[in-house]
Amino acid sequence: MASYDVKQASIEDEVQYPVKVTGEEPLVRDWSVHEERKAKRKLDLIIMPILTLGFFCLQLDRGNVANAITDRFMEDVGITQNQFNIGQQMLSLGIVLTEIPSNMILYRVGPGKWLTLQLFLFGIVSTFQAWQNNYASFIVTRFLLGITESGFIPGGLWTLSTWYTRRETAKRVMVFYFGNQFGQASAKLLAYGILHMRGVGGKPGWFWLFVLMGGFTILSGFIFGLFLPDSFKKPHSTFLPKVEIFTPREIHILRTRVLLDDPMKGKKKRSIGLAAFKKLFSHWRMWVHFLITLCNNGPQRAFDTYAPTIVSSFGFPALSANAFAAVGLFIQIPVSFGFSWISDHFDKRGETVMAGFSMHLLGYVFNRIFTELSGGRGAKYFGVVWTQIFGTFSHPLNITWMSLTCEDSEERALAMALIIMGANIAGIYGAQIFRSDDRPRYRRAFSVNCAILAFGLACAVFRYADDWLRRRRVAKMPLGSDTSDGEEAGKVAAPPSEELPAPVVVEHGAKPVVSAGLKGTM
Repeated sequence: MASYDVKQASIEDEVQYPVKVTGEEPLVRDWSVHEERKAKRKLDLIIMPILTLGFFCLQLDRGNVANAITDRFMEDVGITQNQFNIGQQMLSLGIVLTEIPSNMILYRVGPGKWLTLQLFLFGIVSTFQAWQNNYASFIVTRFLLGITESGFIPGGLWTLSTWYTRRETAKRVMVFYFGNQFGQASAKLLAYGILHMRGVGGKPGWFWLFVLMGGFTILSGFIFGLFLPDSFKKPHSTFLPKVEIFTPREIHILRTRVLLDDPMKGKKKRSIGLAAFKKLFSHWRMWVHFLITLCNNGPQRAFDTYAPTIVSSFGFPALSANAFAAVGLFIQIPVSFGFSWISDHFDKRGETVMAGFSMHLLGYVFNRIFTELSGGRGAKYFGVVWTQIFGTFSHPLNITWMSLTCEDSEERALAMALIIMGANIAGIYGAQIFRSDDRPRYRRAFSVNCAILAFGLACAVFRYADDWLRRRRVAKMPLGSDTSDGEEAGKVAAPPSEELPAPVVVEHGAKPVVSAGLKGTM
């Protein structure tokens, strides 16, 4: 048996920690628990509010047109419902066409610069939507909005994955998606007030909706430029590059703890190579997650667009329908955090996605049944609220589940772009689910949504069964045995709570270095 050197780090009166080594430089956990908590708290207070604000702005600008419908937007611009649906498809098409190129730019220049620029760009486009006056201008502005928004969501997700450990990811992803959820709900509530400005300056209410929400996004771009760290490697302000956001000690702690959790995050290149694309596209499990998102987001995006109109058809006043359509979206926020906590705390990735899908599917069953009632306005409205509560959060939970199968930052960046592309491809087909010949009860639309979600649920069950079988297979193998799934099987076999102290053998020059966790087994 060869001799092994064991390297450990003593931390005052703390327990000793194992060491992992990447290349020639040892990574030593040389800080106290209190220091790490303090640094992570500061990171949370900087990164999370800013990224969440950006997602909030994106959702305001993307979704405000759905609220404008209740203020005679279609009649004023001169378009039909089916033409409106085509405009929504153009938004999603613009995102899909430029999603991966946008993410490649972000990977090269850093999230601080790129996400800040994007916020300014889609804020400007959103503002200029106020001056559209025909079908052509509607199509062009929706397409431009899609192009300028593309890459923002996967860019935000990738940024989170570089700053946090795998165990911390699900909760932060859900906080990030809080911006989306809060934006959906707030947009409808704000629209109720802003749309009453019809006649101010001789303009319709929807004119002021676009101007005010787009202007808010542009102002938020300055916050991004001042406070969002440029990148994991260069955590400086984009507008004030000489201002340090974190102290050198905090940077050391934040970087090292992430690399101890996943050394592959230190392998960053200036660009993403062709090999990374081949690796991602040949990874069949990624395509299952892609289908899950495709099935969840098509019905959800379509329903969110027409929720105020559907509520109005129950007999509620047109503008008040925006406020009523916000209720379920506000309730979904604490519910989604509850699902995220279960996913994180109990390592129930697949279970929470399947549960969310089941509840979402049940919502469309309710809508299909209740809209047939001659009266029963309360029951019809309950169906809308239920669908809104459970319609969104399966997507971010699926993203976290997917990210755990990624082996390095390149694959993770591309996977984030792929999954968000799936969400926006869903928007392309979803935009045509609710059509004028199916209103006001939308029997066909609700039936189609039920079928799509049933297929998505089947995909989630299949993926969960795959994880369960691999865990079982790995658990039966002797320590150190190879598996057909390589490193990925090991990731699935170990719950997040066991990732950090897991014994690791790594190469350091010509001499192996073994963590303290393996000392007794050699």
